[in-house]
Amino acid sequence: MVMKLSSRSSVVLLAMLAMLGVVACRDAKSKEEPAKLQPAAVVPTTTPEGSATAVPKKDEKEKDKKKGDKEDSDWTPAEHKAGMARWKDTGVYVDGQPVGFLSWGELPIGLKPTWVKDKVSDRKRPGTNDPGWKWARQRMYKFKDYIKAVGVDVRSIKELHVYGPKMSMTLIVTQKDLQTPLSDEFMFRFGMNTGGKAIAHSPGGFGNGKVADKISAVMIYIKKTPPSLVRNEGLTLSKVGDPKLIEWKGDESFFEGKKIEWERGVPYYGEPIRGGIRIYLDDKLATIIKRQELDPKLATTSPDGELHWKLADVLKTVDTTKVVDVWVIRDERRAEKLPAADLATMTFAASSQAKGGILLTEKKIRTQAIALHTRALKPEELPAVTPDDE
Repeated sequence: MVMKLSSRSSVVLLAMLAMLGVVACRDAKSKEEPAKLQPAAVVPTTTPEGSATAVPKKDEKEKDKKKGDKEDSDWTPAEHKAGMARWKDTGVYVDGQPVGFLSWGELPIGLKPTWVKDKVSDRKRPGTNDPGWKWARQRMYKFKDYIKAVGVDVRSIKELHVYGPKMSMTLIVTQKDLQTPLSDEFMFRFGMNTGGKAIAHSPGGFGNGKVADKISAVMIYIKKTPPSLVRNEGLTLSKVGDPKLIEWKGDESFFEGKKIEWERGVPYYGEPIRGGIRIYLDDKLATIIKRQELDPKLATTSPDGELHWKLADVLKTVDTTKVVDVWVIRDERRAEKLPAADLATMTFAASSQAKGGILLTEKKIRTQAIALHTRALKPEELPAVTPDDE
């Protein structure tokens, strides 16, 4: 028996069959393809790489047992333990030895700025022909002046390397380059004029021509062999016929006749210096106080239970007998001048309240660096912020 359908019923039946086909196709496809998962939010870890530690509860104060709490500038987050992210502080190294840091508050007192004419935006008054800009001055510093201020003879330099955010962006300047007139335009400035990250300025045709948007480190080579910049590899020191890459472990014997991947550390030194309280003597880096390396056995305990160390005990390797000026540096400024006569008895604490620094004397003067001078500085010698900097 054949059932006859009206034309309208036929249209409805065909539509229903089409919908069933679509559903069947979708069901078959879902069986073939796995479900796509939305990525979970990434939670930063503060545990050493390769370890599996549960995330602490919100009411627990997590501590780094080796380096103090996370307010300590010496503490290194996991994300800053690899690649160029490890270069937090812009250190300057000569043959692998640190001589200073490109931080405005820690610049040598003898280094003077070079003021460069600069066009900056300005308010345009309604109904006038004001151009909307004005001439100002940009604070810059010549690399040659900085090198001289830290006691290095520019003529003795084989090569100077300025690291960028990536090793492939390393600016290499030779001794010949440093003797040309263009070297007077080889300078650096700071992102906030008197603070922030150091930024290199290099004229066209100078060095290998690479200029990055910030400086990660500066390497100066006088007696040591400078690494070479190899395309797609970074900085290497190699021997013909020995292309093997090895991990540098800080032993200088590794450098002879081998090819080294320098992104793993400072050539001829090791891990880049990070944090610490830098001590300068007459504009030269003398020593660094590492909070996590302080010996609790040498400390005394105050009534509130806080440990205090004698500053003289950690400055044993520094000749302070002729020091007449003691300057406290914090937040990239020379903040206080302390009596040099108090150096022998001065104490400090290294609590988290110091925000990565130390607290000097019973007044708890927050200190991030200390500048010692064997002569009294004149007021006009001290670095000052000008209207052009603001």
